[in-house]
Amino acid sequence: MNKITVIGLGAGNLEQMPIGVLNRLKQAVHIYLRTEKHPVINDLKAQGVTFQSFDYLYEEEGSFNDVYAEITKQLLEKAKEEPSILYVVPGHPMVAEKTTQILLQVGPAQGIEIEIMGGQSFLDAAFTALKVDPVEGFSLLDASSLQRDHLNPHLHLLITQVYDQLTASDAKLSLMEVFPDDYEITLLYSAGIVGEEAAHRIPLYELDHHFKEVHNLALIYVPPTRDERILNRQFATLRDIIAILRGPEGCPWDKEQTHQSIRKNLIEETYEVAEAIDWDDPDALCEELGDLLMQVMLHGQIAEDEGNFNVEDIIQVLNEKLIRRHPHVFGEREAETSQEVVKNWEEIKAEEKREKGIDPTKQSLLSGVPKDLPALMTAYKLSRKAAKVGFDWDQLEDVYAKIEEELSEVKEANGTLEVKEELGDLLFAVANLARFLKIDAEEALALTNLKFKRRFHYIEEHLQKPLEEATLDEMEELWQQAKKEEREA
Repeated sequence: MNKITVIGLGAGNLEQMPIGVLNRLKQAVHIYLRTEKHPVINDLKAQGVTFQSFDYLYEEEGSFNDVYAEITKQLLEKAKEEPSILYVVPGHPMVAEKTTQILLQVGPAQGIEIEIMGGQSFLDAAFTALKVDPVEGFSLLDASSLQRDHLNPHLHLLITQVYDQLTASDAKLSLMEVFPDDYEITLLYSAGIVGEEAAHRIPLYELDHHFKEVHNLALIYVPPTRDERILNRQFATLRDIIAILRGPEGCPWDKEQTHQSIRKNLIEETYEVAEAIDWDDPDALCEELGDLLMQVMLHGQIAEDEGNFNVEDIIQVLNEKLIRRHPHVFGEREAETSQEVVKNWEEIKAEEKREKGIDPTKQSLLSGVPKDLPALMTAYKLSRKAAKVGFDWDQLEDVYAKIEEELSEVKEANGTLEVKEELGDLLFAVANLARFLKIDAEEALALTNLKFKRRFHYIEEHLQKPLEEATLDEMEELWQQAKKEEREA
């Protein structure tokens, strides 16, 4: 079997290169070099070592990924013609070297053996220069594919593949999603290379200002932090806080709570979120969503304490459900309209029930509507489910006629119980009208309630006397003024 041996040049000069690596380079016949931009290359040339470099591909290809793909393609083609070739990369072949990974994935399938030989990793030199002990925990990341989720502020972060100003700028923007603009980082150049190593401690916002030309031996170091500005934005911090509150040394109130005891809190916080939405108040919405999330976290911690499930289980079940119910996004099923999405959703829900041993055909059509929903919302959902099988009016005029009929029956009703029943029928008919008009009845009433509160507050603010002393005419006049100002706003 023909073979490609991938060998690392290490991170420094010739004196730092293992003798075994140097001897292998001197003995090899066919040597291919990813890049000549490495401090040891001139010394190797002086030792009589000759190479064929792939540097020209960096000018020809559109991206680094294209360069790596073309390099591995050419190496595999050459390996089919030559029994043994040596492919030389900076640092260590298994550390931040994409071409090695591609060769390991593709080579054996094409009948090419891939051998890996050592070489000092740039990490050794970096940790020495930064005076960091990696046992404290670190994360090695690629600047070209950096994402917010990769950034753990509890760890030492080393970000490699920072070639130029554009890559540095992209990395800076990703880091700014987690760290403050003025957070101090270190930009490390040429780690381990005598006479060239340089470390600059700079605020994060200056990161891309230091790249005036391409530099393939640059590294960003972001130290771990205990800064509350940063940690308080992390989900893990919230997880820890809730666990502490429920722990042995935590809050007496939190430790006493059960799913049932905080049930009402969950409902109350949900309504406060809805109110913040109705008021169109982003600051209030942010705060209220936090309060609602706290309820979810508390329920998760209570369940964990009881040995049932935990917050990670909640997230897993949700993620799996979202992926499963969106096959038009994550799978092969197609859905061009929202109606097709809903149809797929219902079919998948029915299949999920069958997997749980529930026969959807034996369930009531009206099942699945929570009993604790507000009555108006329940009416809307019940009538919508019934309408799916044709239990509905034919046209909008029929709904108006039903409302008029129910209103007449309210007027004719005698006694509290009969009036209550007829009034309920009227409200149910109005909920159906909303459904016909494709308007959420609960939302419509909530907006009217909000409008009433806003106008009544106007009366309270502009009335020059206590409400109890005002006449109806005085209050009505202010009510009309409030309406007028709303129209003109």
